[in-house]
Amino acid sequence: MKRIFLILLLSALPSLNALAALDPALVKQLAAEDSDDKIAAIQQLGVSASPDAASVLKAMADDELLLAGETVFRFEGEQAVDAASGAVIRPVPETYESITVNNRVRSVLSNALAALKLYDPDRAVRLAAATELQSNAGIEMAPILAGALAKETDAEIRALLKQAHAQANLANPDAAARLAAVKSLAESASPATRGLLLPLAETANEPDAGVREAAAQAVKAIEARLAFGEILGQVFSGLSLGSILLLAALGLAITYGVMGVINMAHGELLMVGAYATYFMQTLFRAYLPEYVDWYLLAAIPVAFLAAALVGMLLERTVIRRLYGRPLETLLATWGLSLILIQAARMLFGAQNVEVANPTWMSGGVEVMAGLVLPLNRIVIIGFTLFVLTLMWVLMQKTRLGLFVRAVTQNRPMAGCVGVPTARVDTLAFGLGAGIAGLGGVALSQIANVGPDMGQGYIVDSFLVVVLGGVGQLAGAAWAALGLGVVTKFLEGWSGAVIAKIVVLVIVIIFIQKRPQGLFALKGRFVDN
Repeated sequence: MKRIFLILLLSALPSLNALAALDPALVKQLAAEDSDDKIAAIQQLGVSASPDAASVLKAMADDELLLAGETVFRFEGEQAVDAASGAVIRPVPETYESITVNNRVRSVLSNALAALKLYDPDRAVRLAAATELQSNAGIEMAPILAGALAKETDAEIRALLKQAHAQANLANPDAAARLAAVKSLAESASPATRGLLLPLAETANEPDAGVREAAAQAVKAIEARLAFGEILGQVFSGLSLGSILLLAALGLAITYGVMGVINMAHGELLMVGAYATYFMQTLFRAYLPEYVDWYLLAAIPVAFLAAALVGMLLERTVIRRLYGRPLETLLATWGLSLILIQAARMLFGAQNVEVANPTWMSGGVEVMAGLVLPLNRIVIIGFTLFVLTLMWVLMQKTRLGLFVRAVTQNRPMAGCVGVPTARVDTLAFGLGAGIAGLGGVALSQIANVGPDMGQGYIVDSFLVVVLGGVGQLAGAAWAALGLGVVTKFLEGWSGAVIAKIVVLVIVIIFIQKRPQGLFALKGRFVDN
C-alpha cells in the first residue's frame, strides 16, 4: 500500500511543480527600472514552462500587471491577486502604477509567450507558436526551444522547432554550436534563412573560419534551391497558361481543320462560357446559398451547351454560306464577334463582373519554401487534361469522331461514301464552340469576366492551332503547353510585351521550316 502511495506521489510531482507559487523576487524583477533586468526575469519565467508564469507574462503583455509598493499584482474581476503567490490581496491597494513595457521588452515578452505555447496540448496552438518563432528567435530562446523540441512528436512542428533552435544558436558564444546551427539551416530553402546566414560568411561578423566557410556553403545551397523553386514556379505558371490556351484552341483546331473557317469570333465563345459561369453563380447565390460552393460544377454543362448553341446558330445562319471563301469568313466572323461583345454589354453591362472561386479552389499547396501552387490553377490543369481525354475518346472511338476525321482529311471523298458533311460541319462547329465555353469556365476562375475578355486569346489560339498542326489534338496540346512555358520564361527575362513578340517570331520561323506544324495530317489525299 505504501509503495502504491509513493508511486502516486511521484507521478503527481510535475503537476504540483506547475501549480507551485512563482519566486516573488523574480516576479518583483519584472517591475525593475532597467530593461535588462526585466528581460532576464521574463526569460527565466519563460524557461519554467509554468501556467502561472504564462498568466503573469500575459498580464504584462496586456499592460495589466501592476505595482503597489513592493507587491506585483493584477486584477481578476474586482479582486486584486498577488502575481507571485496567486493569493487575494485585501484590502485592494488604493494607489498603484502600471509596469511599463518598451518595444525591446515587448519583443522578448512576445517570444516568451510564444515559447510557453509550445507546451500547449492543442496541436494548432503549438504549430502557431512554432511558426511565430521562425521570424525572431534569439539566443535566449535556445533552452526553451531545445526543451520543446525534445518533447514534440509532431513532424511538422518538430521541423519548425529545429529551424528556430538553429536560428537561436547562430548567436551562441560557442563556435561549435554556431557551426551546428549553420549546418542545420543549410537544409532550408527560405530567403529569410539565406538573409540570416549571409552576414556570417564575412570575417567582420564571424570570427571562426570554419563557421564562415560553412555559412558560405549554406548560402550557396539555399540559393540553388531558391533558383530551382523559381524554375518550378515558372514551369507551373507556363503549364497553367498553356492549359487555358489549350482549352481555347481545341475547339478552334476542330472547326479550322474540318471547315477551314478562320473564326475570329472564337474568343467570344470563351466569353459566353464565362458569363454562363457567372449566371450559375448568381442563380446559386439567390436560390441555393447553402450549395453555392458547387455552382462551378453546375456551370460546366451549362457553359458547354450555351456556347455550343451559339456556335451552331452562327454556323447555320452565317458561316455555312461562306465555305471556301476564307477572307470573307474572316471578315464575317470578326463582325459576329463585335455583335456578341455588344450583346454581352447590353445583357450584363460594360463593367467586369465578379466570379468568385469556390472555397475548395481557394488557397494553395506549398511545395517548398517560397513556392506555393494556387489550387485554382491546379484544378484548371486537371480539368484541361480531363477535357483533352474526353476529346480524344470522342475523336478516336465514336462515329462522330470518325466522320470528323474523314471530312478533315478528304471532304469530297467523305461525301461520296455517304458521310453527311453538312451535318458534320454543324456538329463539329457546335463541339468546338462548346469546348471554348469550357475554356471560359476555367478562365473565369483566374481572370476578369467582361465583354472584351476573349479578344486577348484569339491570336494565341490561332498560334497554337497553326503550330500544332491543323486538326491535330496532340499537336494542339504540345503547342499550347510549349507556348505557355516559353512565354512565362520569356516574361521573366524580358517582360510581357517583348515575350509576345519573341514567341511570334519563333512561331513564324518554325512555320517557315515546317509548314505542316508539329503533327501533320496523314492520309493518301494529304500525302499527295
